[in-house]
Amino acid sequence: MDRERLLRQLAFALEIDKEKNVLRQTHLSEHGRHENDAEHAWHMTVMAYLLREYADEPIDIARTMIMTATHDLVEIYAGDTYAYDAEGQKTAREREVAAADKLFSLLPDDQAAEMRGIWEEFEANETPEAHFARAMDNVQPMMLNDSNDGADWKRRGVSRSGPASRNALTRMGSSELADYVDEILDKHVERGNLRPA
Repeated sequence: MDRERLLRQLAFALEIDKEKNVLRQTHLSEHGRHENDAEHAWHMTVMAYLLREYADEPIDIARTMIMTATHDLVEIYAGDTYAYDAEGQKTAREREVAAADKLFSLLPDDQAAEMRGIWEEFEANETPEAHFARAMDNVQPMMLNDSNDGADWKRRGVSRSGPASRNALTRMGSSELADYVDEILDKHVERGNLRPA
């Protein structure tokens, strides 16, 4: 056994436990508390497995699931940037790249390259697996917002154009799920929870 390798792997495993402390703007269903990044990743990973039949392209579901499970690990250091925070989005990529450098360096070199590659694949959004992982990343919070009567959107004065632009990425992975999200958005515009513009 390579003890140094094991210790580096375990150090990484312990470090990523910190993802449970990164709070998102989305609330849990039934008007619960703020969701954390680890809960978001777990939820969308299970959703990816359950909804894989709606992927527009054939996908390697195992690769997609590890992508959804790990896509937000960099937020341990970079923090969560709210999807509709225009100022925060300006520096998000720079902060996340620096966080990826720090986090993945904890792993043995081969696994660091592998995990970094999976994260970069998600970020680039060019493969069928990344397209479907992105769809899950968008559908999951939409579903929670819908279950909470659009309260998070309403509280922040979000307009339909914000979630609609994210739904364009959903459509790259699943046109059926994107159609479902469009229905959610239309419903919340009608109810006054999303501004129409």
